Amino acid sequence: MRLLDDIVARGEARPDAVMIEVLDAAPGARRSYRWREMLDAVSALRGLLVDMQETAGASLRVGLVMANSPEWVAADLALLLSGAVEVPIPLAFSAEQARNLLGHVDVCLVDGPGEFKLRAWSEAGVAAPRRIPVDIDALIRRGGSRDLTPRQREDFLCKIIHTSGTTSAPKGVKIRAHGVAELVASLRRNVRPGTYARYLSIVPLSLLIEQVTGIYMTLSDGGTLVLLSPPSLLLGTPGTTARSILPYVRLARPSAMTLPPAMVEAIDRFCQATDLGGEALFQQLFGRDEPAFLGCGGAPVAKEALTRLARRKIPVYEGYGLSENSSVATWNVPGSAKIGTVGRPLDHVEVKLGADGELLIRSTSLFAGYTSNDPSSCVVDAEGWLHTGDIAEIDGDGFVRITGRKKNLIITASGRNVSPAWVEAMYKSLDFVEEAVIFGDRLEKIHGLFLVEEGADPDAARAAIDDFGRRHLSEVERAAEIVVLQSTPELYRQCFTITGRPIRAELWKRLALALGIEETPCAV
Repeated sequence: MRLLDDIVARGEARPDAVMIEVLDAAPGARRSYRWREMLDAVSALRGLLVDMQETAGASLRVGLVMANSPEWVAADLALLLSGAVEVPIPLAFSAEQARNLLGHVDVCLVDGPGEFKLRAWSEAGVAAPRRIPVDIDALIRRGGSRDLTPRQREDFLCKIIHTSGTTSAPKGVKIRAHGVAELVASLRRNVRPGTYARYLSIVPLSLLIEQVTGIYMTLSDGGTLVLLSPPSLLLGTPGTTARSILPYVRLARPSAMTLPPAMVEAIDRFCQATDLGGEALFQQLFGRDEPAFLGCGGAPVAKEALTRLARRKIPVYEGYGLSENSSVATWNVPGSAKIGTVGRPLDHVEVKLGADGELLIRSTSLFAGYTSNDPSSCVVDAEGWLHTGDIAEIDGDGFVRITGRKKNLIITASGRNVSPAWVEAMYKSLDFVEEAVIFGDRLEKIHGLFLVEEGADPDAARAAIDDFGRRHLSEVERAAEIVVLQSTPELYRQCFTITGRPIRAELWKRLALALGIEETPCAV
């Protein structure tokens, strides 16, 4: 696997450079691990996994139950080298979600937080397979000869990434080793060497996009991956907001990050609240004299926010992807970017529109199918085109603009079609609106739920939202019924995914309660 060869070669060329740095909650507290130490640990763990593979006599499925830690990185690389199938199990999963995954793995690799979470799931009645504690310092001390040879040179099933579907059971997306390698090679051709010299990870490594950018893009660039500790600092955990992570960004001094939309919006708000500019602003945000290279995806970002940041010389390169393509499919890149789009297809990807405007993708990084299907599963047709379920436009220069979700298209009681993603992005261009979610399926009029920043006056916010809709949206699109809620970390935890996607059923419950109307699934 060329990707692994590249990573190993980088480490052997600079053995004393720092590969992993852990930024602790205590100000200025850091732990670092050099490339030679981490590669020794990877080799030791690879040997253990190879022995287990040979004993099993079949492909070994290994659950990865860990926080963002050096152990996670070592385990991920060792699993790729051993040819076993990696099954990341997010610590944020409920006991019921974890049950669905743990029943399909042979063994679990765990660190301290992972062991704690497994005990909590066990107390909730979830049986777990045999677990193997992984301690990076113990692996480094083992010594012995180093073997970092990939056992599989041919393509193989390297990961099963679980994503939400229409039921409580996550569906597993089968990821191919060569697909990941193709994607990373394509991404690397679009950025200068050294771009990922220092990468800060602020979301769980169980997300495939974070594995691709945080681990593979960074390590194949010979860079340093900076992790936040404890796990409670990660975006998406209770009590942690994008705003609260900003001080750690400054401490980490990253050269690159991949951001959820909420983090882009937090940076935009920070910029609007200060008169600083240029190097002084970059120092306040990124702890360095130039901005970090910022990628973004997962949900739409208001065009106005991206435009404001670009004027501040902080470009954000928005992209689009899905697990079924090993993550990224299209991307705005330096020298080829257009705000308001998700960029052009990567050079290993083809795109086209179906007759109904659905975005179709064909590439060398497509997945190998699902572990189980549900109504949210994507279809690959006989010609190899992945039907994404997203509605899009492709302009004359090849830039893709996502306009909505095929299955989320709102059809009002009067038979009018409304794409919620575009309308929501318009409302989020208001400075005080952190999140906007609209409903209207089989309703007489559009209902909107708006999360506004702390301290905003709800009545004034409601009036401004209504005025904005009347001036900028058609009568069919604008929210006629408006519910305003103050944003809280708990509300984000319960009603939004880690990547910022709204959990519409949960938000509808709150909107229905606020308006005193009967809950009905048809509005979701």
